[in-house]
Amino acid sequence: MYRSTTRDIEVEVEPFYLPDRSDPDDSRYVWGYRVTIANNSDVFVQLLARYWRITDGIGRVEEVRGPGVVGEQPELNPGDSFQYTSGCPLRTPSGIMVGAYTVRSGEGEFFDVAIPAFSLDLPDRTHSVN
Repeated sequence: MYRSTTRDIEVEVEPFYLPDRSDPDDSRYVWGYRVTIANNSDVFVQLLARYWRITDGIGRVEEVRGPGVVGEQPELNPGDSFQYTSGCPLRTPSGIMVGAYTVRSGEGEFFDVAIPAFSLDLPDRTHSVN
């Protein structure tokens, strides 16, 4: 689990490998990630946009920007949380994602909330058999 907090807005990320959607023989590795955004502040916020910086295992970088998350622009009152699941394909068996959400407060202030850097790594498949 990866976690960061910006102005009492907490972002927690849990990545997981999706072997049924991956094809290592074709250099296709797919991960899912579950994100929970918790508004621990005392102000209303609305998530308006996302930014991702995705770096694969050999350093290729892709930047993704867009409105909201999974087709929504969630509104979070103090104490509310929002969870969603999405995915990321890579051409290498490992990578790193990091990013930010742009939010607007109830007072009309815009600010970025950090998404913690998290690694995308194949599960360890080496097990000793006794």
